[in-house]
Amino acid sequence: MKDKKHLVNLIFWISLSILFNIIVYYTRGEKSAIEYFGGYIVEMSLSLDNLFLFLMIFSSFRIRPEYQERVLLYGVIGAMVLRLLFILLGVAIVSKFSFLLSVFGIILLLSGIKIFIREDENIQFHDNFAVKILRKVIPITNTLHGNKFFVKQNRTLHATPLLVVLLIIEFSDIIFAIDSIPAIFSITTDTFIVYTSNIFAILGLRSMYYILERMNNMFKFMKYGVGCILMFTGLKLLLLFWEIEISVTNSVLIIISILLSSILVSLVCGEISKLKNRS
Repeated sequence: MKDKKHLVNLIFWISLSILFNIIVYYTRGEKSAIEYFGGYIVEMSLSLDNLFLFLMIFSSFRIRPEYQERVLLYGVIGAMVLRLLFILLGVAIVSKFSFLLSVFGIILLLSGIKIFIREDENIQFHDNFAVKILRKVIPITNTLHGNKFFVKQNRTLHATPLLVVLLIIEFSDIIFAIDSIPAIFSITTDTFIVYTSNIFAILGLRSMYYILERMNNMFKFMKYGVGCILMFTGLKLLLLFWEIEISVTNSVLIIISILLSSILVSLVCGEISKLKNRS
């Protein structure tokens, strides 16, 4: 029943994004509509990698599903605020120092390569930078206290592990924004388009998370698709240095092709694995 609810919610947010894209088309023109769609697709596809990271974080801290929802809600709200700050700052910097697009391109290329060589199993969330800072500010309880972020023990305010998880998710989103926002800059630097495409993609993340949680094993190769998208957007930004420009339409088609190919490969390999297990 809950799976159906999350699927309906995801369809709702995607439909709302499409409706907004139509409004952009009629109010700002075809070019802005294509840029918005491209930014939305980039953000959604790169968000998949972040959602898999969320799965690992919740698993590491053994956070029960009923508590995950509150963390994700606050995480989405925090992401909306942080993205606005990142985008405004990024657009302002790029407009004054256009050469930084090439720097962003190098960052994206390296991030894409890193996805192919990293070992997620070695990530130690308990040693996260955000956790170390929190421990210096406030004591942390050893156990969860329902869905509370703070509790009082011996008249002293303590943070709970649930707040730790929320901070790690927000911190990971900041790191993630370093990749995703420059990736959208490869399509457009229009502040309105960049932010709205980001926000509509983020609004559907909670529902998408629960669907991915159920289908985690079916999308093992999607992270490589994300890596390819990062490398492509990085290359696109670097080519601008030599005044070689890939059109927004072609960029969107290439990104969609990479994403769909990674999904298809994941599904085919999953079916092959099932057939081998049966035999």
